[in-house]
Amino acid sequence: MNPALERALQDCANEPIHLSGAIQPHGYLISCQLPDWTIRHVSANVETLTGSPPEDMLRHSLREFLTDDLIQAIAETIGFGEPGSPPQRAAVGNIGPMANLCDISVHVADGLVHIEVEPQPRSAGERSPTVVAQTMIARVAGSDDIHDFNQRVAEQVRLLTGYDRVMVYRFRPDDSGEVVAESRDAALPAYLGLRYPQSDIPVQARMLYLRNRIRVIPDATYVPVPILPDRDSHGGPLDLAQMALRSVSPVHLEYLANMGVVASMSISIVSGGRLWGLIACHHRTPRRVPPGVRAAADMFGLFVSMRIASREQQDAVLLEERARTARDTLALRLDNASDPRLALQSELDLLNRAVESDGVGLVQAGHWYSAGRAPDETRLPVLLDWLRRSNTGTGAVSTERTSDWNPSSPEDADGIAGVLALPLDLAREEWLFFFRCEQVEEVRWAGRPDAPFLIDHDGNKIGPRASFSAWHETVRGSSAPWSDADRRTAGRLYAMLRERYRRGALHAELGDMGARRVRLDVREQRTRLLQLSELLEGLVHVSPQEATELSERINKLERDLQSMIGTTNVANAD
Repeated sequence: MNPALERALQDCANEPIHLSGAIQPHGYLISCQLPDWTIRHVSANVETLTGSPPEDMLRHSLREFLTDDLIQAIAETIGFGEPGSPPQRAAVGNIGPMANLCDISVHVADGLVHIEVEPQPRSAGERSPTVVAQTMIARVAGSDDIHDFNQRVAEQVRLLTGYDRVMVYRFRPDDSGEVVAESRDAALPAYLGLRYPQSDIPVQARMLYLRNRIRVIPDATYVPVPILPDRDSHGGPLDLAQMALRSVSPVHLEYLANMGVVASMSISIVSGGRLWGLIACHHRTPRRVPPGVRAAADMFGLFVSMRIASREQQDAVLLEERARTARDTLALRLDNASDPRLALQSELDLLNRAVESDGVGLVQAGHWYSAGRAPDETRLPVLLDWLRRSNTGTGAVSTERTSDWNPSSPEDADGIAGVLALPLDLAREEWLFFFRCEQVEEVRWAGRPDAPFLIDHDGNKIGPRASFSAWHETVRGSSAPWSDADRRTAGRLYAMLRERYRRGALHAELGDMGARRVRLDVREQRTRLLQLSELLEGLVHVSPQEATELSERINKLERDLQSMIGTTNVANAD
């Protein structure tokens, strides 16, 4: 990677966007300390709301500026919430000498009660957010097809908010993003199917999307309003991660400007505790979204998140059921085999169903066995060399890229890209492999993914990229990634096989011990027989009765010896 680009990406990833020290100008911030509601922080524009300058509010009680009924509503709201939770709507009421109608949200963080206030235009009223969200949910709930569901989601959010463009944006396993559904004004170019590089939404931004489900920028050309004072009681910058009014990164504002976007909103889609994607909304002119509409969008977003999480869970359950059926059948067959280790060679087709893959391979005693789409035996040294470089000593080793396991000639890999390997016996270099075929993709990027920033001749970043024109790329050498569910399935299979492997080794060891015991008994009986023969030769005078008894003993020893010899041959054959 270009060093200047690498440095720019690192700078972007390190930007403390939650410590901006300012809010957007369409609202006001008052932060108080309980139990006496002492004001510790205010936004610099607060005089417009309360009629009192910041210096006359700091260290005074909130009761001097808000009515008791509003303070009571705020207290009840924080009583139901948890510290660190996203802001919750507390009340709608009149504030200040002009009795401005305001929407009030509140949350608790770092020992302070943070009150965010947004003036609202006087109107005939708005529909209940709950009723609006229920109507939206009813319109999408009947869709079982994921593509149709995503499209309906985009259409419902656009109908609710009135934005020029609404997209469902899904994160891929490599953290790049792809527009999987879109509802837009016909005058706008289509973004459906476009992919965006990971750097467009860096790690710290994705973390904030997890913590704060709704993010709104009514006018991206705004001038930030500082918070006074800008430091907390410990002298550190005020953490604004949970604030809906938080001023966003200047880089993001420039990014929106380069796209021709003036107003935006995002709704987080969360599945299994991870950020699955976003419902991203864009508008070409400033656009306010009332808190009631945002509340309805938030509830709708929660439903979308639960629906997607449920679908992913159902898919995972179906895959696990198929894998468990194959695993249980395999365990039964190995349990009935005289040597489970050797029996594994004839069960490759069943193994191929135990983990979702295109092919399977097994190396035992230096020999290669395979089924389905798998490299031929000439690739075994390359695979083992990759394992020696990658294996940490325990557990599975995996990759999705041909260049990892076959770096010298990735173009000559028999169409195989993904490999997941399970160690069966590290001392003997015995491994079980699962393979996935290469997926050739024609990707349409929104601008060049290798040029996410504008960089000057000195290598300094001067801003985000200005072009979002579709840029085509053919991606080769990669397979579908091994998911966490794949690794869990492989882990269960590994545990079962290791148990059978140990059982087979114990069976072989006991067989060897039995064979050695038989051989020792044969030698002992042979010695006794020779001793009797020598004794018989040394006897001159024996009675007929004694001769008969000796003869019977020798005959018995001969029969026992013959029987032991037969047992030894059988043991060696096993």
